[in-house]
Amino acid sequence: MNTPILSSTFFLTLLLMVGLFFFIRASVKDRTEQVKLISEVSEMSLLQQLKDYFIQRAYRIIPSSGGQNTITFEGLVRPSLFLAIFLTILAASGLTCIILVLSFAYPPFTPLFFALELLSPIAGVFYWKKARRVETVSFSLESLPQEGSKQGSILTLTAHRDEVIQLKQSFALKSAN
Repeated sequence: MNTPILSSTFFLTLLLMVGLFFFIRASVKDRTEQVKLISEVSEMSLLQQLKDYFIQRAYRIIPSSGGQNTITFEGLVRPSLFLAIFLTILAASGLTCIILVLSFAYPPFTPLFFALELLSPIAGVFYWKKARRVETVSFSLESLPQEGSKQGSILTLTAHRDEVIQLKQSFALKSAN
């Protein structure tokens, strides 16, 4: 095969492998964010609804040091079997690409290169071990300034991005921008 074509293909395949490495690493990245949400429900009513909601989602209340009006919940996040298998398949296909390029460059070592495919389950194991972690959700409530007879409250929530999205869908909450 033509050397410039092989070297450029090898370079592009290496770039794809670097992207795959960072994708696998990002699968366990902490995505905690803090948001302010507005509810039209009174503070006490919303507090009870939030407590029930998080207890139903397998969180438990823990003592908080963030302040008197801050409530903190803790729950175990389990890894996804589908994502572990998916990452293993992605790693296997990425390694297959690099193996094919290497086998064109160094044909006598082709059987040895295919042994690299045995490294692909490391991606799934990495995800499985790192994704299982204790997740915390903390929030505080304060009443909105009274405008006539309209009640409402401001919820300051610190949680994983997916938990914030799920909470917005479950309750009628608007972002306080």
